[in-house]
Amino acid sequence: MFQAMPYDGTRSERFEAVLTQLRALMKDEPNAIANLANAAALLKLSLTDTNWAGFYLYDGNELVLGPFQGQPACIRIPLGRGVCGTAANERRTLVVDDVHAFPGHIACDLASNSEVVVPMIKDGRLLGVLDIDSPLKHRFDDEERRFLERFAAMVSEVL
Repeated sequence: MFQAMPYDGTRSERFEAVLTQLRALMKDEPNAIANLANAAALLKLSLTDTNWAGFYLYDGNELVLGPFQGQPACIRIPLGRGVCGTAANERRTLVVDDVHAFPGHIACDLASNSEVVVPMIKDGRLLGVLDIDSPLKHRFDDEERRFLERFAAMVSEVL
């Protein structure tokens, strides 16, 4: 049974606690949807000042909405389009301080002002992306980017 841990200590210690919880949630669970749903819920619970946390899964052609926490979202995103499609296409993490200044931004939630998208890759194969939105501009920094890359890599291992 899951019990929320207090996120005390330094920011790095809090990130490590979240990764420990993620590992425990996914341990011995073979179902990808269950793991993605719990991972999205854990991120939404643990990251302050976010309004959307979830996954888009690559179906071989485009990104398709997967488990998430937040308002209803865009269902399909072509590779190379918006922040998610660009991160997936380039296979690199994108931290966008102001989504309204990002060329081709797809506005699924008008309250979102900044975003971080981490591609999920396993054995050189694109699985999808982890997407986190915030109503605050400049919400995500380099330390959080590194944490989210580790988080996405852990999730990718069980997909």
